[in-house]
Amino acid sequence: MQLILHEVHRVRGMEEERFESHYRDRWMPALAENDDARLLWYLHQAHGTGRAYHLVTMTACRDGAAYERLAERVAHGDLRSWARELDGLQHGATSKLVHQVEWSPMGEIDLASVPTEPGDGHALSLYMEDTGWPHKPVDDYTGFWKDVYAPLLDRSQLLQIEAVFQTAWGAGPRPEAILMQKVKDHQALLRLFETETPPELNRPGTFMHDALQVRDQWESRLLRTSAWSPLW
Repeated sequence: MQLILHEVHRVRGMEEERFESHYRDRWMPALAENDDARLLWYLHQAHGTGRAYHLVTMTACRDGAAYERLAERVAHGDLRSWARELDGLQHGATSKLVHQVEWSPMGEIDLASVPTEPGDGHALSLYMEDTGWPHKPVDDYTGFWKDVYAPLLDRSQLLQIEAVFQTAWGAGPRPEAILMQKVKDHQALLRLFETETPPELNRPGTFMHDALQVRDQWESRLLRTSAWSPLW
């Protein structure tokens, strides 16, 4: 099973550019030295949507053994100095290991196809990352996303689900699940922010009402890719 190291970094404002270079010019090429892992996303939390200088990185590991080898490199090997310097560039970070649910659109990641060089830059994409903490079993929660939420998105054209994660057993909060959603229509997103939910969309049989049967605690982050992020 592939594992994704999901990290939220609280970066020192004066060190933002050095922090980005640390991942772009050292972490990403270091991972390319073998087939164990690849950096997937490098994302900025958009200014004005939460605490400043928060960044999200996601690194994919081929399996548990590959993660162990990567952790060994960071703890005792060639990436130890990289990790020591990283500590000086951020106030701290929150990390967890997640894996994709069975129906996640991304599916098995072909690590060999993930870019390992910055390239000439690409367009910036905006993602809405939803993290939820259900009061029902996590499988019920992600199943609700599959059966109710995903078809709703298909009709709305506001967001597109790129991947669905849940925390690996013992490697993060449980129950917890994450939706990684690309914003397809920025104007529709603005209208969502500007508009109250009408009463008829809060009645039994609607998403906003029925979702409360599985969760009433979640967090949304608006994340913007860097111009060199391998996935965007």
